[in-house]
Amino acid sequence: MASPARIEVDKLSVEQLKALKEQTDLEVNLLQDSLTKIRTAATRLENATAALHELSLRPHGKKLLVPLTASLYVPGTLDDAEKVLVDVGTGYFIEKTMTQGKEYCERKINLLKSNFDELLEMATKKKSIADEMGMLLQAKLRQASASPSS
Repeated sequence: MASPARIEVDKLSVEQLKALKEQTDLEVNLLQDSLTKIRTAATRLENATAALHELSLRPHGKKLLVPLTASLYVPGTLDDAEKVLVDVGTGYFIEKTMTQGKEYCERKINLLKSNFDELLEMATKKKSIADEMGMLLQAKLRQASASPSS
């Protein structure tokens, strides 16, 4: 199956090959950006799971700082550590038990890891294709410069 695509790539002109390589490089960069975003999201969920665990160990009535934003915290008191609000995206929160909150985070982490693995495989294949195209392009350019007038 790879052979017919390879034969077609060999028949492309230098300009077409350059354009195809640029497109493939762009796709590789987009996939790498997606991988970075997935890794960041997984890290946030792992931090949330750890925070839920720490919260479950605190006694009722314990004073703590509640984050409103990444840099703004307000003092608060722990009323009920068994119920938590889970951010499910786009500003929506669902009240869940501590166990359900942990399970939600674990499911999301597993989903992200699965997506990460799939994207990593795709990015590796695209990078390999881009590298092959780069070598083919260099060979064609050397061939063209070796025989300027045929």
